[in-house]
Amino acid sequence: MTDKSKGFFTLPGEAGYEDLTLELAEKWGADVIRDSDGTVLSPRILTSGYEIYSTLCLIRGVNDWAKAHRDKLQQNFLMSDPVIASESTVTIDLLKGYFREQFEINCNDDPKKWWQVFDRTTGEEVPKDNWEFNRETGTVVIKNAKKWHKYTVNFLAYRIWEAISMYNHITNNWGDREHLMPIDPIYPETQEFILSHLEKWLQEHPHTNVVRFTSMFYNFCWLWGDDPEHFRYRYSDWGSYDFSVSPYAMTKFEEKTGIKLTSEDFINKGLLNNTHNVPSPKIRAWMDFINEFVVTFGRKCVDLVHKYGKKAYVFYDDHWIGVEPYSPRFKDFNFDGIIKCVFNAFEARKCAGVTGVETHELRLHPYLFPTGLKGEPTFKEGGNPTKDAKNFWMKVRRALLRAPVQRIGLGGYLHLVKDFPDFIDYIEELANEFRTLKSLHENDKPYTVPGKVAVLTCWGRLRSWICSGHMHEQPQLDLNHVNEALAGLPLDVEYISFDDIREKGIPDDVKIIINCGRLDSAWSGGDNWKDPEIVAKITEWVAAGGGFIGIAEPTATIFSSQYFQLSHILGVDREIGRTLSRNKYKYTLTEKHFITDEVKEDTDFGTEVDNVYAIDGETDVLAEKGGNVRIAARKFADGRGVYFSGFRFNAQNTRLLFRAILWAMGREEYINRWTCGNFNTECAYFPNSRRLVVINNGENRETTVINDDKGNRIEVSLEPYAVKILEI
Repeated sequence: MTDKSKGFFTLPGEAGYEDLTLELAEKWGADVIRDSDGTVLSPRILTSGYEIYSTLCLIRGVNDWAKAHRDKLQQNFLMSDPVIASESTVTIDLLKGYFREQFEINCNDDPKKWWQVFDRTTGEEVPKDNWEFNRETGTVVIKNAKKWHKYTVNFLAYRIWEAISMYNHITNNWGDREHLMPIDPIYPETQEFILSHLEKWLQEHPHTNVVRFTSMFYNFCWLWGDDPEHFRYRYSDWGSYDFSVSPYAMTKFEEKTGIKLTSEDFINKGLLNNTHNVPSPKIRAWMDFINEFVVTFGRKCVDLVHKYGKKAYVFYDDHWIGVEPYSPRFKDFNFDGIIKCVFNAFEARKCAGVTGVETHELRLHPYLFPTGLKGEPTFKEGGNPTKDAKNFWMKVRRALLRAPVQRIGLGGYLHLVKDFPDFIDYIEELANEFRTLKSLHENDKPYTVPGKVAVLTCWGRLRSWICSGHMHEQPQLDLNHVNEALAGLPLDVEYISFDDIREKGIPDDVKIIINCGRLDSAWSGGDNWKDPEIVAKITEWVAAGGGFIGIAEPTATIFSSQYFQLSHILGVDREIGRTLSRNKYKYTLTEKHFITDEVKEDTDFGTEVDNVYAIDGETDVLAEKGGNVRIAARKFADGRGVYFSGFRFNAQNTRLLFRAILWAMGREEYINRWTCGNFNTECAYFPNSRRLVVINNGENRETTVINDDKGNRIEVSLEPYAVKILEI
């Protein structure tokens, strides 16, 4: 490792712990000190010679104004828990099951105009004359109900405790500290207040070099329940726009677009508008409307920061709804940098791939909190933050070989590290390693296999490198695991949508399309597979030499006798009970194939799709279990198709996916070019500097062989978690 011991590291400081802050800033090579939610930096820290990041959330921390303008609080639609009618009159307690410290029923806007009551058994709306709202009891009474039918109410609620501050407050036991309320900038009065408050704040923070916006205005949807033991987080979706709703905004939206929205457009039969579902045209239009507003008003805030000679960075998480870093408008913010909290590789790629900013910064885990997101101990008795940091870094580091970021840092409360000296020492090692890896990308780009891999979803580029949330939140989501594998492979990856194919066709440089997801999800495609234009264009492209990889329920829709609409390319279909009378082809397992040549242990694909069968004798079945096809390969004219019944990220499966991509490309020989022979290790070759980086992703000592582009063998031995850089 070269000596890279200073800079490109952001340290969370803390008043009252000045000696610790400055000691660790020196040890970790920090050039920036930041505050965190709930902390301040003392004059000694502010004048210590380090650059200062100041965290600012524009819509919280202004409770005096919020209390005086409670009708300007942020709000959203909620659906009551369903009630079964046992007689003709039904009473529904609207907030039953919800965390009443987060929500308060909106009694200001006319319920009969904005709310809706539904008979969910029939799917029909209950006439407004048949229900009444009692604001004293917070209930809706329905009359003329049909016995044994299920009823719900869509109603408006103010959010009286901002969700991220609420999480920080409860996680860190802040006791009786005042609950912070979120204000909504959609109103002109709120915008005027925010700009004046921001200007005053800028004047009062002369030592601040970078204003780190804790995102901008609207948080991802996070509904808390009243049962902290079993049902605290009722619902969360990191890409949902359900927290950007208000009658005022809906009115402005109708004036601008001519589209009238109702509560049910947001409640969506109780599904809400989560990122996993195919978005309706109305919701896509709403997202565009909110994005335009957030960028337009956000630019005014950024311009004000620049007026005072400071830089403006934005945090990718928390209140990022409407920010949309992969949208064409993002550059219009004129941000100087973007910061992303990361647990793994695909999140690092998500940050690194954003254009329109100069600086990309990763906020590493574990956060300096007593517990993790699942309540597990971290910086408290029973925790092992050093092991956590190593495991997170091993995942993130894979991505940093493929795509660079400019900075890393930590967040949280620095005093918590005092009792963990091994953690303090490891962060020093990690920071130095990052600086070295960062330097490799200067005037260089790592080798990749020729030809792009395109991941096909309903969202396309807008949701590059992400589904919704972090991997630990949807461990069953196959596409997150595919993204994680792709993030460290020597491949150029992009994300395309079905609309892209309709409007522009398949790009010439794309050699592989991956479609991964479950029936009717935004990731698989839903009704898009009923479009003959989509099916025909992809079929023609594969026939001409393209490669198509389907995972779980790719191309699935209930439309014809086929379930997988590209079964002719994948070579398999799925039985869902509609074609039981049709005999299934009795295949013979293909024992030897390029794709499965390195499989050493039984493949773990997680929760796999079952009842998958081969359509005919032209399909090579490479793995099966209990009569269900797990891996299949098929040639289709001049192209190729591959099917996996599921996917889970691990070293063996990552190599399996890489081999499937090379086979589907017809470029099997590239498995012996700048690829580690031991799949527990990975490498990246930088051609300009002729440097080869080899990493060990695990806790065991490993030896690996790499073949260069001329066929020369390079043998490398690595200690656990180690990295080596070789001059070639």
